[in-house]
Amino acid sequence: MNEQAIMHEPAVTPSSVGIRYGVITAFISIIFSLILYVTGLHTNKGLSYASMIIPIIGIVLAYNYFKKENGGFMSYGQGLGTGTIVTAVSGVLSGLFTYIYLKFVDPNVLEQIRNSSIEEMENKGMSDEQIEQAVSMTEKFTTPEMMLVMGLIGAVILGFFLSLIIAAIMKRSRPEFE
Repeated sequence: MNEQAIMHEPAVTPSSVGIRYGVITAFISIIFSLILYVTGLHTNKGLSYASMIIPIIGIVLAYNYFKKENGGFMSYGQGLGTGTIVTAVSGVLSGLFTYIYLKFVDPNVLEQIRNSSIEEMENKGMSDEQIEQAVSMTEKFTTPEMMLVMGLIGAVILGFFLSLIIAAIMKRSRPEFE
């Protein structure tokens, strides 16, 4: 192999960076979730939506690290792969934490979420029949097992779409002729 070809081998790969930053992102997400559960703020929709910032930061940090280790360059495909892996790893680890927490540590959280949803529907003026119908539908999806599955699927899909956008913004292709 000539010296020119060796210079273009990436110092790190999308999968190695994705796994590394996926674990870091999961750790931060788990700490944030734990704080919400312990303080009883897990029913606060605003804080729940704020948790969406964590994977965005994880993806951006992963891209910055990838570029730093690869001479400042990252193709769109490398970014898309890295970001998707970050969120998939983070989703698996965070999902497992949520499952364990809701199943074994504090199963009452699901009841609190249910009661908060009922109160919200009452405030919207929904009838008892409508509320009962909505509750029976949502109870099928609010078991720890379903929350794990839906969380994993959601993390991968959200991560893929976030990565599509963030990679397009942060990519820096290597010049064709060096």
